Amino acid sequence: MQKTESIQKATSYDPKEVETQYYEFWEKSGYFEIDGNRAIQKSGKNFCIMLPPPNVTGSLHIGHALNHTLIDIITRFKRMDGYKTLWQPGLDHAGIATQNVVEKQLLAQGVKKESLGREEFIKKVWEWKEKSGGMILNQMRKLGSSPAWSRTRFTMDEGLQNAVKEAFVKLYDGGLIVQGEYLVNWCTHDGALSDIEVEYKENNGKLYYLRYFLEDSKDYVVVATTRPETYFGDSAVMVNPQDERFKHLIGKSVVLPLLGRKIPVIADSYVDMEFGTGAVKVTPAHDVNDYEVGKRHNLEQIVVFDKYGILNENAGEFAGLERLEARKSIIEKLESLGFVEKIEDYKNQVGHCYRCGNVVEPYISKQWFLKKEVAQGAIEKINANISNFYPQQWKNNYNAWMRELRDWCISRQLWWGHQIPVFYCESCGGQFASVDIPKACKHCQSDKIMQDPDVLDTWFSSALWPFSTLGYANGEFGKEELWNPSDMQEFYPNSLLITGFDILFFWVARMLMMGEHLLNELPYPDIYLHALVRDEFGNKMSKSKGNVIDPLEKIEEYSADVLRFTLAILCAQGRDVKLSSKQMEVSKNFTNKLYNAANFLLLNAESFPSLSELGAPKTPLGQYFAELLSQNIKEVREHLESYRFNDGANTLYRFLWNEFCDWGIELSKADKDSILELGAIFKEALLLLHPYMPFISDYLWHKLDGTKLEQSGSIMVRQFPSFSYTNAENFTTFGKIIDSIVSLRRAKATIDLANQKIAKGYVNVEIPQSMHALFTSYVCKLAKVESLEIVQEKIPNCIVDIAEKVESYLPIADIDLSPIIMRLEKQAQKTQKEIEKLEGMLKNEKFVANAPKAVLETNQNTLAEQQQKLEKITQELKTLRP
Repeated sequence: MQKTESIQKATSYDPKEVETQYYEFWEKSGYFEIDGNRAIQKSGKNFCIMLPPPNVTGSLHIGHALNHTLIDIITRFKRMDGYKTLWQPGLDHAGIATQNVVEKQLLAQGVKKESLGREEFIKKVWEWKEKSGGMILNQMRKLGSSPAWSRTRFTMDEGLQNAVKEAFVKLYDGGLIVQGEYLVNWCTHDGALSDIEVEYKENNGKLYYLRYFLEDSKDYVVVATTRPETYFGDSAVMVNPQDERFKHLIGKSVVLPLLGRKIPVIADSYVDMEFGTGAVKVTPAHDVNDYEVGKRHNLEQIVVFDKYGILNENAGEFAGLERLEARKSIIEKLESLGFVEKIEDYKNQVGHCYRCGNVVEPYISKQWFLKKEVAQGAIEKINANISNFYPQQWKNNYNAWMRELRDWCISRQLWWGHQIPVFYCESCGGQFASVDIPKACKHCQSDKIMQDPDVLDTWFSSALWPFSTLGYANGEFGKEELWNPSDMQEFYPNSLLITGFDILFFWVARMLMMGEHLLNELPYPDIYLHALVRDEFGNKMSKSKGNVIDPLEKIEEYSADVLRFTLAILCAQGRDVKLSSKQMEVSKNFTNKLYNAANFLLLNAESFPSLSELGAPKTPLGQYFAELLSQNIKEVREHLESYRFNDGANTLYRFLWNEFCDWGIELSKADKDSILELGAIFKEALLLLHPYMPFISDYLWHKLDGTKLEQSGSIMVRQFPSFSYTNAENFTTFGKIIDSIVSLRRAKATIDLANQKIAKGYVNVEIPQSMHALFTSYVCKLAKVESLEIVQEKIPNCIVDIAEKVESYLPIADIDLSPIIMRLEKQAQKTQKEIEKLEGMLKNEKFVANAPKAVLETNQNTLAEQQQKLEKITQELKTLRP
């Protein structure tokens, strides 16, 4: 017997076996591919969504699990809704991270990359990628993700390299990529970084007050700095022109300690007169703000350390020391010679490399930059609402960042990545960009040419992801089986982007600018930015806190369906997901509820038809649940189309648990003729549930259908429900039937007869005469009442219960209420004593004065609860006493 067949006959639900075998069948059957749903595709309806390409070095974390779950929900929905669907998977080459991994592996073997050379080192990286890369894509299968695996792309694939070179050359030839000596964020390990690759952390540092003596004078100016090692690169001392303390010094010169180099005292309104002493040092080559000041005042840019952070000859006797390690020695020497006024503790924000954690330095370096003008079209189109953000407030964040946009440093000092396609001629000194490797200089035809050694920022290639994956710039290159000429036409712009808000500026903004500039069209009409997954207390997850949640462990413990549904139901737009074991248990119980409902139905029939095969329901109960299903189909569709994933999950939970599994099963006990219709409705509801919980929905559908998976195929390529039914009178009546059952049961519980049958009951309710028999048959059987009378007035001498749509009455004349009254009287006495005790404590001035605030609040809350309890008991006694 095949494994899938054994699953069909299992007596208990085993998610591990089901999820493994069903996923293998889905993938083997090609359901995830573009034409996997060919039988239900509707002409002209295309849907494309890109997987935010995870780093090739990565593994599945809980943020990925949320992101991939949301993408899979919308993809499965669109696939079932008849769209030609492409969920594009792939990986990012992660230049810095990947090079670091391979470098460390080589160093562990005693090998430096420099000894291998660039070409051999890159071969080693490719070898590592083939063996270890892409682990996260395999882990995605555990989650039930359904991307078009045959289309998997890698940002260093040959086709994507072509796209990157094409984009670069187009921008270069258009004057939008330029090279120059700029002040950049510099990591001594990883090289140049863009502004948003710098993470600022609070630092408990020092503020050093240094004496700069005036030329040929014993007078001095005190300047404050947090980085004394940069003073060797000072080009001026600067004061505010309105500062009366220093006006007499403007235009004079001071002498740098130890070096003896003279620098001018200049005036600029940039200076904050309240900071430090009001006089500041200006180091144009090592401070972002000083760089701008230096350009305004035509100051010299003096670089004091090399790309590894080693102080150079401009640092005098300290040349050869590492910049941070040199700080202590420099201060000791300055103190010994009387150049230090004082040193204070000082908290400030210090930039760190987002990859390796090194302290980042502003550093003058020759780099390639993409000019900010590239973004103008994207800014205009976003503000014309051609693309929409979900939640909408992210549009404001986008605009705020774009207003402050600077030229983007796109070159990186690495070997692994897209080598910049710029070539230099040794003969004529010319420079040019080329997609192809040229044989000669385009200016003088010399063959003495060399390519720029730097690579492009990883985010440059990722910014092309919405179209580089579809064959952009690969019309002639592309292999037919990978690059379909119609892909760009059918799938660009993509339909939707789902990603975390934390890469809005790293990635989303850059895709918008590149797509708009290169193709004159924004890549996405809709952009959904989800929040972070935190622990149950709202804390950000970190290894140091020990609160990291491993999604693979949760899948092993609960199941993929449980994790997916939990993440979805907690994912409200604009709010962080607070993931807890308690909520996971709720979702697990939900799967058990569905499984037990299917088992109950199968006790009464061997299999069930589909709703389309069955036709319109004939039984009143079938009609009621058909209308409920119809309403919920409409709700779920609306929620999915507006990306309110949590609302869709809540709708499904309420309908399947509260309405079908509770009341549908309960009401069917009074009408066995409805079972076949209820089974068909449940099967249709499983189609509705499928995007959220793909495994159990497919499994239970086949169980109810009485067919093997291999025989009838997966429900993932069946039509998403569009069933519509209404019967207002029947629907209203069943709402009152349920309300009456609840009300009568509650009234019986008041007199300790909850599970016993009683002779007589009354219900005050408006019911059409034609529905009386239906109403009484259900209510009598399920509320355990022998005789039920529908009335329009209150019945005296009764236990009364008031519900939303009805009032119910139980006559008490023939019931011995003395044991119940005695129990309630004892409860009242006990409660009264507790109230008196608490009141006595709270009236005691000494106790109130000395008791902790928390104890007082607890006693006050307990007193209020006991008073409410006594009031309720008193009301019950009034009802029961003659």
